[in-house]
Amino acid sequence: MSPEQQLEILAAGAERLVSHEELLHKLRSGRPLRVKLGFDPSSPDLHLGHLVVLDKVRAFQDLGHTAVIIIGDYTARIGDPTGRSKTRQPLDPDQVSANAKTYTDQVFKVLLPERTEIRRNGEWFDAFTYADVLRLNAEMTVARLLERDDFRKRYAEGAPITLTEFQYPLMQGHDSVMVRADVELGGSDQLFNNLVGRDLQRAAGQEPQAVMVLPILPGLDGIQKMSKSLGNYIGITESAAEIFAKTMSVSDDLMGQWLRIILRQEPDPSRHPMDAKKAMARALAARFHGEPAASAAQDAWERQFSRRQAPDEMPEFPLAQDRKLWEILRDSGLAPSGAEARRLVQQGAVTLDGERLSDENAIIRNPGTLKCGKRKFLRLT
Repeated sequence: MSPEQQLEILAAGAERLVSHEELLHKLRSGRPLRVKLGFDPSSPDLHLGHLVVLDKVRAFQDLGHTAVIIIGDYTARIGDPTGRSKTRQPLDPDQVSANAKTYTDQVFKVLLPERTEIRRNGEWFDAFTYADVLRLNAEMTVARLLERDDFRKRYAEGAPITLTEFQYPLMQGHDSVMVRADVELGGSDQLFNNLVGRDLQRAAGQEPQAVMVLPILPGLDGIQKMSKSLGNYIGITESAAEIFAKTMSVSDDLMGQWLRIILRQEPDPSRHPMDAKKAMARALAARFHGEPAASAAQDAWERQFSRRQAPDEMPEFPLAQDRKLWEILRDSGLAPSGAEARRLVQQGAVTLDGERLSDENAIIRNPGTLKCGKRKFLRLT
């Protein structure tokens, strides 16, 4: 495949590429390019938002290039301030280490191990002296850092910005120097950090990396970007049933965005939104669990929601003498607290074998299927 053909494939779906000419020049070299992607292991799971950029890394690999995955075990201790209106709390090093292990396991659900290099930036930052920190800081000005939208807004509003946060773009950029990155990928919110890498590579006498940023995937709420900390995510290690059900919960408008960003498809206006959403949910479940599991997940969802039938498998809870309804809901985990259990009953969200229950203090003695809300079932034994 010619360099021009490679560029056409690789640039498809990118929100911005700095620059087409530079990437084409690198592709024309004929050597495998080093394609950098960094993750801060601030949480243990990769989700569909990460999948957008991981798929692009895989596209580079399929064309013979090398993925260089940076696990930011050191930068995670600072925390990426991107998009934040206040200083982020430092993370516990033990938790960072545990999360880093899960990341290295999960990336190979997408990437080719034989064309992947895994690095941790603690390899070089653990050996940094204060003199090294000063030399790194000398490559950047405060004015340049305040070009970042979130820093500029916080400064204008008088909100605190710590000098530690100023280090983050420099450290991410220094990663590019250390691995001699030819290309760096990221979400569109990472553009500033990635461009700093170009500055630091020039200062180190290296050819600056091309930078490609991709669209940010909105989370399940349709408002903020998909994030583990916000709880609006679908993890790539979740079960087929969870992936299918969570996908079916998104709005029709959000479905269109997901189709474009994740599956690279345009919505078909002639297709019923429910059918289109089921197809998308099934494709995502099949991506990580195979077609048979995705088919089973769809059947279970339709049985539960379309045909209003209880699922075949559900947790069981043994009945004890004189158990009140609200106590069963609380102790089984269907409700997080006694107060919430009472509220759910009062709102009419609890049924037993299809019959709505209205008395939270009712004594439940007979086995049956207890349903709470739309999705939670419990077999009373």
